[in-house]
Formats: sequence, C-alpha cells, structure tokens
Amino acid sequence: MHLLNLGILAHVDAGKTSLTERLLHTAGVIDEIGRVDDGNTRTDTLALERRRGITIRSAVVSFPLDGVTVNLIDTPGHPDFIAEVERVLGILDGAVLVVSAVEGVQAQTRVLMRTLRRLGIPTLIFVNKIDRRGANGSAVLDQLSRRPAVPLVPMGRPAAPGTRAARFVPGLAPTVPEVLADQDDALLAAYLDGGIPDGRLHAALAAQTRSARVHPVYFGSAITGAGVPELVGGIERLLPAADGDPAGPLSGTVFKVERGPAGEKIAYARLRTGTLRVRDRVPYGAARSANGRVTALSVFDGGTDTRQDHAGAGRIVKVWGLDGIRIGDTLGTPGRAYEHHFAPPALETVVVPGPGTDRRTLHLALTQLAEQDPLIGVRHDALRQETSVSLYGEVQKEVVQATLAEEFGLDVTFRGTRTRCVERPAGTGHAVEFIGKDPNPFFATVGLRVAPAPPGAGVAFRLEVELGSMPYAFFKAVEDAVRDTLGQGLRGWEVPDCTVTVTHCGYNSVLSTAHDLRALTPLVLAEALRRAGTVVHEPVHRFRLDAPADTLGALLPVLTRLGAVPESTAAAGAAAVLEGTVPAARLHELQQRLPGLTHGEGELETAFDHYAPIARGAVPERPRTDHNPLDRKEYLLNLTRRTDGPV
Repeated sequence: MHLLNLGILAHVDAGKTSLTERLLHTAGVIDEIGRVDDGNTRTDTLALERRRGITIRSAVVSFPLDGVTVNLIDTPGHPDFIAEVERVLGILDGAVLVVSAVEGVQAQTRVLMRTLRRLGIPTLIFVNKIDRRGANGSAVLDQLSRRPAVPLVPMGRPAAPGTRAARFVPGLAPTVPEVLADQDDALLAAYLDGGIPDGRLHAALAAQTRSARVHPVYFGSAITGAGVPELVGGIERLLPAADGDPAGPLSGTVFKVERGPAGEKIAYARLRTGTLRVRDRVPYGAARSANGRVTALSVFDGGTDTRQDHAGAGRIVKVWGLDGIRIGDTLGTPGRAYEHHFAPPALETVVVPGPGTDRRTLHLALTQLAEQDPLIGVRHDALRQETSVSLYGEVQKEVVQATLAEEFGLDVTFRGTRTRCVERPAGTGHAVEFIGKDPNPFFATVGLRVAPAPPGAGVAFRLEVELGSMPYAFFKAVEDAVRDTLGQGLRGWEVPDCTVTVTHCGYNSVLSTAHDLRALTPLVLAEALRRAGTVVHEPVHRFRLDAPADTLGALLPVLTRLGAVPESTAAAGAAAVLEGTVPAARLHELQQRLPGLTHGEGELETAFDHYAPIARGAVPERPRTDHNPLDRKEYLLNLTRRTDGPV
C-alpha cells in the first residue's frame, strides 16, 4: 500500500472542512459526519475554530483507500492564515482545490491555483455545493479557464444543480482529447490522425495530472455526498504516490510545531528520505546546528495518530524530544529548502496588556504563539516595555486576542494597525574599526561593506578575508550580529535584501572573545548603512476592480488621491474592469469607499505585488527596539546597563 500526502485547499466557506469530513466517512474512518456549524468536525480541534466555524491551524488526519493510505492535510481558507497554507505546500504529493459552485472563483482561489501551478503540485478540482440554490458549475469552469487560465479536464457534469437531488454524472467531455493533445505532441499527432483510443486517453490523463499539466474537475456536494465517490476514485488513480528511499540518509522538513499538555514541543515533519527511530539522535536546524534525541514518535493511520518506534520516507510524523525545533527546520541531511510562496505580513500592531496581565507572561505567551506561526514576528521593545506582532489582517488579530485569553488566561487589546515597511540600501557603504584604536572599546577588528541586492534575494553574508584568519566562532558571531542588526535599518524598518561583506577582521588571541566581535559588529554595520543610505519602501498591492462603467468618472479621481495607479481599463457594455496597483496602507480606505462609489456593485480583488519607495507624504519611522547602534554613546550605555524587561 503506497502513501499519498494530500492537501485540501480552498477559499473561505467553500466547504473544505465539510469535504474532509465526507472523505473520512466515505473511507469508514468516522461513523457520523461532523458539521462546521455544530463544532464537531475532526480536523477543527481548537475550541476557537469550532466556535468561529473557520480553520485556523492546519491539521492532519489519515484514511485508507484501496491500495492507498492518504494523509490528508486540512488547511485554513481565510487569507489571514495563508502562512499555514504556505507551510503545508512544501510537503504535498497532491492537492484538491475546492471551489463553491455558488460563490464561484474567489481571489483566494486564484492565488492558490497560481501557486499550485507554479510549484507543480498535481491538483484535482472539486466544485462543491452543487445542491445549493444558485449553483452554476459551468460558470466556475468558465471562470477558471479565463483566470487564472488553467487547462481543465471535466470528469463529468452536474445534473439537477441547485436542488437537493443534485448529482454528478461521470463521463469525459468531448473536448478532453483536445485538451490532453495540447500538452503532448505525440498525442496531438494521434488525435489529428483519427482519434485517441480510450486506453491511451486515460493513461495520458493520469500522466498529465501527475505532472500537473492538466487538472481534472469533479462536481458534487460535501453535504449530500454527491460526486465524492468519483473524487475518491480520482485521488486513487490520478495523483502520485509519495516517493523517497527509506534506506537513504534521513532528511525531513518540519511544517508545524505545537505544545503538548505538559508544555513539551511536538514537531510535525514530512520525511523525504531515510528512516527515523525513537532514541535516534538527530541533527536539525537550517545548518544542522542543533541536535536532540527523539523520545517518542507517531504516524497517522486509521483516522488518528499512533505511536510507533520508527517511520520511513514519505510519512508525516509527530516527533517529541527536539526542544529547540522550529518551523522550517530540516531533520537530518538538508534537503529541499524552505521557501516562501506568499507575501509576508504587511501589517503590525502593538499588543497592550489589560488589567492584571503581567508583561513577562504576555511576552512568553506571544513567543510560544510565534513558534506555531513564525510570521507573527514578535518584536519586543525593552525601552518602552511594548511588544508588537505582525499580521495579515484584522481576523488574525481577533484570533490572537482570543487565543491569549483562552489558552493563557491573558486579557489584551491592540493599538491601531500600521503598515510594515522595509528599507533597502540606496548605494554601497563601507566602515571599519580596528582593535586598539579609539573610539573602539572592544578587543576586535571588524570591517563591513553593505551593498544593495535584488528584491527577494535575502541577506547574503560574504568574506573578503581568509576563513582561517579568525576562529570560526568569531566569524559566526559577526554573521549573527549582522543578521540581527539588519532587523532595524536607519529608520527602524527591516533591511531584508542586501549583501554584507567582511573586509577586515582581527582579534587578540589572549583577550578577545566572541562577545567583542558580536558587540562591535552593530556599530560598524550601522555606520556602513549610514554611508550607503537607505530608502523606505512600502508594500504595494495589485488590484482588479470590476464596476459599472458609468461610475468610472467618480472612481478614477479617488483612486488617484489614494496613490493608486490604474494601468489598464477595459469596458464591455455597461461593465468596466480596472487593473493597477495601490499602496497597501490605502487599501482599507478604498474598500470602505468602494460601495458608495459604485452603487454597491463594485468588486475589488487584491494581492501583494511588490515593495516600492514611498512617493508621497512623510517617510514613516519605526521606534527602535535594539541598543541603537546609530548612537554610539547610547549603544555602549545600553550594552552595559541591566534591564528588567524580557529580552
């Protein structure tokens, strides 16, 4: 029996969790189907998920099919929790994208479909809710074929849509041979030569689905079960099995971390190769910089996770004993790098403790939440005794507030949400401080050059000195200090993309410690950044706005005042479509004003596109939370001062 790690993805309220329940029932794992509204579904285990009726954390559940063991990963549909989806994408063998036949293709649907296509993840599409009033399966097909323009293979058609008697009628559409032939020259020749035999057609369908060149479409209802048996058949026949050599070197990827009842860390990992055993000592981390002994191990089987003494390649496992483990870490031999597929959070807010809430306890609780969602990005300001977190949206803020109250007993509120900017070097800057020369008080020499790097390149740390000219621990201290210091540029914003090169280094073999290198580096880097200069960039979203054509006269001036740049306008009868970019900071105002400007008929679709230099108004600054290496006197004073707040 082979393994399949299958993700269920969808826009919010498409029926994704309901489909998960139906699949478990069809496979015989559960006797009664849970309902999201009743709060008794198998994968929404958090009390908050059940109360709100939304998925917040990804969840894994296993079920058997004929010849296939499926590890099904249910993911959130709300865009505020896209980080959960991102972490799951890297461990999937295949996916089912759920689309509502009533609401149709949403902005989140397009974001997910484009990402699945870009990553080459084999994907089936399930058009759900064909039993609901207003269901229109053909409209969904049309929407998907136009935007994001994917090659679709309808596996049948819905009958009696919009009624409780709605059902799925299997049968390949007459256009399927043409769709498959478009992806395969040999098949095209056979098609033009008189047709493709059924056996070859079905073999081509399986091959092209597994290589993510086409996407079979099923219609049905998770509530009534219509179309689900056919979808299950497609999962068995058309999606690829998990691969990997269990006899090879151990390599796995951690995609989720949670805390157990006793506060212990539990890591969820996909094993790529090798076999993991209880009592194994396992290196982990991005650079195999830590190691720990596995004290317990679980695999998913028969609808639950069961303790095992070992697990092989292809499995999803729960691992105990690795205290320092983090999301994105590699177990064993480094394999596929952890990648970001979606935009980072564009917002942040300060968490304000309520009456009776201890600041230290709050900081610890937020740190534990950041273990489960690293993009929360906890940022503590010891000087002001404030802690801020990064966010995707207001719903996520409400969830953080409720989680702190229910799981930690902490009462908090939030300050106003602000846009998160970044800084980029305007040019190249160089600085150096030598050991024994004023004003350098440390037993170390450090010279650094900072230069711009392309957006998305990250921070590159390079050496222009011999690696043997200093102990490795000293170079590591410099690199760690560089990366920490770049968390706050000249105006307090992160500097995410640049190249930092060590041009000078030196130490005293008797007196120098790694602390000297670590303490001097921020002063040198801050001066190099000052000489290079930085430019503050704000997040910019790409938008598509559908509105009545007769409202353009009122819309365009408002878009201009909000800093939006319409790049194209297309009219079709009484409707118009505008596409362009808009600063993320002005997006909320645009959303609020849109109904009044378009008689309630405007539809706005947005997605993060890029960061751009702030073109108007005052350049925002962010309060510093470090020792402020831009001010030498303050930095040295802060470095030696004892602080009472958490660090």
